[in-house]
Amino acid sequence: MSIKAKITVGLLAMLVLLVGLGAYAYATVQRQEQRAHRILQANFYSVALGQQMLQALDELAATPAGPALPRLRRALTREAGNVTEPGEQQLVDGMMQAVARYEAAAVPAGQAAAVAELRQLTHRMVGLNMRALTRRNTQSNAAATQARYLLLAWLSVGTLVALGLVLSVPEAAVSGLRRLSASISHAAGGDFAASIPVESRDEFGRVAQAFNALLAHLNELRSANLAELLTERNRVLSIVQTLDEALLLLDADRRIIVANPLACTLLGLPEKQLLGQPAAALAADNPLLAQLLHYAQLPAAQRPVEPVIPVARAGQLETYYRLALHEAVLYNAATDRMEFVGSILVLHDVSAFKRQDQLKTDFLATATHELKTPLSSINFQLKLLQDGRIGPLNEEQQRIVATLRGENDRLRGLATTLLDVSRLEAGAAVPLQPRAVAVAALVETAAEPIRLQLAPKNLALDVQLPPALPLVRADLEKTAWVLLNLLSNAIRYSPAEGRIRVRAAATPDGQSVRVLVQDDGPGIAPEQQQRIFERYVQLPAADGQPARGGSGLGLSISRAFIEPQGGELGVESTPGAGSTFYFTLPVAAPPA
Repeated sequence: MSIKAKITVGLLAMLVLLVGLGAYAYATVQRQEQRAHRILQANFYSVALGQQMLQALDELAATPAGPALPRLRRALTREAGNVTEPGEQQLVDGMMQAVARYEAAAVPAGQAAAVAELRQLTHRMVGLNMRALTRRNTQSNAAATQARYLLLAWLSVGTLVALGLVLSVPEAAVSGLRRLSASISHAAGGDFAASIPVESRDEFGRVAQAFNALLAHLNELRSANLAELLTERNRVLSIVQTLDEALLLLDADRRIIVANPLACTLLGLPEKQLLGQPAAALAADNPLLAQLLHYAQLPAAQRPVEPVIPVARAGQLETYYRLALHEAVLYNAATDRMEFVGSILVLHDVSAFKRQDQLKTDFLATATHELKTPLSSINFQLKLLQDGRIGPLNEEQQRIVATLRGENDRLRGLATTLLDVSRLEAGAAVPLQPRAVAVAALVETAAEPIRLQLAPKNLALDVQLPPALPLVRADLEKTAWVLLNLLSNAIRYSPAEGRIRVRAAATPDGQSVRVLVQDDGPGIAPEQQQRIFERYVQLPAADGQPARGGSGLGLSISRAFIEPQGGELGVESTPGAGSTFYFTLPVAAPPA
């Protein structure tokens, strides 16, 4: 039988019991009411009339001529109309005849005899109705007792049926759900073997069959997916294990979940001591891991772009690794947003490039020293030619000598720049001579040499400086070179008829002055804005062609000049809306 049928039968049984019990109770009450009515209407009324007649007879015996006789006659007449018991009619008839003899008697003795007869007949009538009243009361009590027992029986049967339904129907409705819930809990925990026993053919039996089929299908899918995942995991793991780059994978809680053999070698720890461990706990005793973790925890805006990390190992030459960090994010459908799931740290061996770079640096330093001597000699000879000591020069010769001297000065400047680069790469600090400098003097020193470069593109140089700018503490020569380099770059990338703006203002805290150079060039893409400060990196020219006339060293050297002075060099740019290069210099302390 189905659950629906069981519930329907149970409710119908309760309805039948309630209707039967109500009908029987109503019929019993109706019968009792009718019996009570008959008792009151028949016997009790006759007894009351008998009492009235006896009272009238007492008055009639005392006062024959009083109003007792009419009252006696009225009561007898009413009793004649209320005859309900066997033999009561004969008594009423005898009373009628006695009243007639009383009225016909001419002497008191005859009247007394009639009154005595009436009294006797009245007592017999009253006694007859009293006995009937007692009998009917006994019958009514017996019927009430029987009805009470039957009602108790009905109530007992109804209670037992209700208890049976209460104990069976909810259990039948819930037991299947309880088994289904338990099986779902096991399935949620990954146990697809906890099927539901099919013990009936009702709705729960059909649900159990369907759910068991679903579990079997899910188990098959899980087995297939696990096989695919294991295959992919083994494939990825084999690739990771054979990489020639050190790789560390940290989860969102900064626990190490992947470390390939090269990473284990560099960290000096076996794989089993790395996997599953918090990186912060291991970093306390591992300087290299501490350095990697510190880099991973830096905000993206403060991270150096792929820094090179030296790694020293006992008995081996110092090696250099370029560090790359990749943040892993995944889309979470539950929260409808991208969430951080881990970090991938990759160390690529650049020792060979580092050694080649060192050779290049050594060559630059040697070549620079070798070049400066002949360039100085050439510059001296050109000065003599311009001075006219070896003979006058015509106008064309003067122009040629001026051009040669300008190109020679340019070569000397390039040699000086290369020498600064070699010093920076060797780790030596560039000598600085900071002093109190007016920003206006700094701008004038840098702007004067480039005014002739504005003419070919018909560019305008717009310099606006507040009159109350404080003095800054800076190396005038090196800082003017930085500003000159920024202006040269602005000229190179500005379109014809453009405008180059030079502005300066104190920072909000009043501790520094910010100098900026703004152009109307093509702008710089966000991904390129940090790379341009690296050595030998050049952006294409405004016409899209490769950059010309630069070495790719200017911005890297500029940053090396500005930062030791306590300043900052940066750029703000939007592609298609020009660029703004800026640097800050600390305000000079007032004299004591």
